[in-house]
Amino acid sequence: MADRAERVSAERVSAEVDRVREEVVATRRDLHRHPELSLRERRTAEIAAGRAEELGYTVRSGVGGSTGVVAELQGHGGGNGAEHTLMLRADMDALPVMERGDQRVATSEVEGVMHACGHDGHVAMTLGAASALAALRDSWRGRVRLCFQPAEEIASGAVPMIEDGALEGVDQVLGIHLWAPLQVGQVAVKDGPIFGSADEFGITVRGRGGHGGMPHTSIDPIVAAAHVVLALQSIVSRETSPFAPAVVTIGRVDGGSAFNVIADEVRLRGTVRAVEPDDRDRLLRRVAEVAAAIASASGASAEFERAAGCPPVISDADSVAVVRRAAVATVGEENVVTPQPITVGDDVACLINGVGSGCYFLVGAGDVANHAVAPHHSAEFDIDERALPVGVGTLVRAALEVLR
Repeated sequence: MADRAERVSAERVSAEVDRVREEVVATRRDLHRHPELSLRERRTAEIAAGRAEELGYTVRSGVGGSTGVVAELQGHGGGNGAEHTLMLRADMDALPVMERGDQRVATSEVEGVMHACGHDGHVAMTLGAASALAALRDSWRGRVRLCFQPAEEIASGAVPMIEDGALEGVDQVLGIHLWAPLQVGQVAVKDGPIFGSADEFGITVRGRGGHGGMPHTSIDPIVAAAHVVLALQSIVSRETSPFAPAVVTIGRVDGGSAFNVIADEVRLRGTVRAVEPDDRDRLLRRVAEVAAAIASASGASAEFERAAGCPPVISDADSVAVVRRAAVATVGEENVVTPQPITVGDDVACLINGVGSGCYFLVGAGDVANHAVAPHHSAEFDIDERALPVGVGTLVRAALEVLR
């Protein structure tokens, strides 16, 4: 009898995932056509809030002082004992990238802005899972809380939502990320760190301006900054274990006003990534120390500024076991893989750390077996939409196990 009940439940889940498939694809395409930058995700937030309200969720908008949305639904299943509150988190923001590529089913209609990291799919999959869970409401108890988060790309969305009560009463967090380097039809999940920390920093190198033809009368901050950029690379190559992935990248250099003028200052912007939590603060400290020392050797000075950031994304073993079982039920044992940690960041880490229990997992979104796939954050990035029902199915099955 128990086996039959389990089989009927599995059939219902599959039917619900199939039912929402077309809607999820349509939502993803709509969001892709109308991307919105960090902290400006008004239309996206309205769609998420409106759809959740239609499904019977209690909705709160403007969470965190910007565009965050929290929506909650109470299950109607029976049972005894304490009820669990499970958060399903989706990030909403796009990137300031000019989209390229002709073979698309959806193209950005906003000049210079595109969903180059799959967040349109994250929102669509989470809304699809929300719809399926609402239809299956009689088979689970406790609460599902949806979290549609702004500003993941600048690591400035999770903390304000936490400060505004988004995590109150939450016991566990599940998050999902479409991953183009992973073959569509596969799911990657692991306990421990899966994404690294992500911190932004700035360095202002100050010298003394002057005539480009008489550099000996000046202190050239551009030359000093060039030495700083090169020296920073030794922090990883010579001070960090090769078994602990880490990155120091300078992504922006601003300085100078004319070809024949030595500038007064140069501004550098960069990022530090570390998989090991202890490496995060050490790397940032060393960036400041190395920049100051190298600039000083040139007669210049360097001022360090630490900006927004987030810790590594670390999943706990119990949550991973739940997601792994859900993924196996969705795509089969042979298609569930254990990834190596990746030195990108995501402030879902703040949500998982805030409750001490959660899992962030990857859903394959590229047909890497048959052709080259454009990297995340590139102008030609796109997803294989066959990934969307895989994500929905895994989320729904994991939520049902947690809440039953």
